[in-house]
Amino acid sequence: MNSLTDHPIAVRWPPAHPERLQLYSFPTPNGVKVTVMLEELLEAGIKEAEYDAYIINIGEGDQFGSDFVAINPNSKIPAMMDHSTTPPTRLFESGSILLYLAEKFDMFIPKSAAGRAECMNWLFWQMGSAPYLGGGFGHFYAYAPEKFEYPINRFAMEVKRELDVLDKNLAERRFMAGDEYSIADMAIWPWYGALVAGKLYEAAEFLSVHEYKNVIRWQEEIIARPAVKRGRMVNRAWGEPESQLRERHDASDFDTKTQDKIGEADNLL
Repeated sequence: MNSLTDHPIAVRWPPAHPERLQLYSFPTPNGVKVTVMLEELLEAGIKEAEYDAYIINIGEGDQFGSDFVAINPNSKIPAMMDHSTTPPTRLFESGSILLYLAEKFDMFIPKSAAGRAECMNWLFWQMGSAPYLGGGFGHFYAYAPEKFEYPINRFAMEVKRELDVLDKNLAERRFMAGDEYSIADMAIWPWYGALVAGKLYEAAEFLSVHEYKNVIRWQEEIIARPAVKRGRMVNRAWGEPESQLRERHDASDFDTKTQDKIGEADNLL
C-alpha cells in the first residue's frame, strides 16, 4: 500500500491534497494538541506542514470503522498519515504525533540534550497524568450515569495534586520546559489550560482552579497565540458557528469555510 489512494481510509475520506499530511481527528484535548502543533508550524513559516484535516466523529463511532482502524488499531483520535515518506508513515497517539512533527521539522523541541530531556519529562508527564483527569475525574464527575462520592473525591484530589505540580513548575519558568514554548506546552495546555479556564467539565469552582495562578497566567498567554486560536477551531462541530471549521484544507478556510460562512453561502443560493 504505497499511496494515499490505496489506503482504506481514502474510500471514505478522499484526499484533497495527496502530497500533504493527512489528519483524521476530533477536537477533544488530544485532538487539539495536534492541530495546534500543525498551525504553529505553519505560523512559523514551515510550508511543508500544510495538512488536510478530516473530522472523525467519535460520537457516531467513526473511529471503529475498518478504514480508521487501518491507521490506528486502538480506535482513538488523532491519527495521521505522512505521505511525504516512502513508504507512507502512519502515526497514532497524540504524544507520538507531536514528537514526530517536532523532529521532522526541527521545531518546538529544545536543541540541547538537557532541554530536550526536560521537554520529554513534561510531555510524558501529560500522557501519564491526563487519564486521571479525563477518564477518572471527568468520567465520574461529568459523565457517569450515577454520581458516587468516593471516585469523584478520589480523582478530584489527584487532579488538584497535578495542578499543584504544574503551578509550582510554572512559578519558576515561563513555559513548561523552560523559557521556550514547546510540544510540552502543546500537550498539556488543551487539558489543564482548559480546566483552569473553566472550559472542561464545568468543574472550575469545584476544583478551586483560581488557586493555581501560575497555571492561569500560562493558559492566558497560550490561548492568545494566533495558531492556538486556529488549532482549536479545526474539526470542531459544536459551539458558535464561527468557531467551527469542520474540515481544513487551506489556510483560507478559517476565513471562508467556518459554519457561519457556509450558512451565509447557503442562504445566497
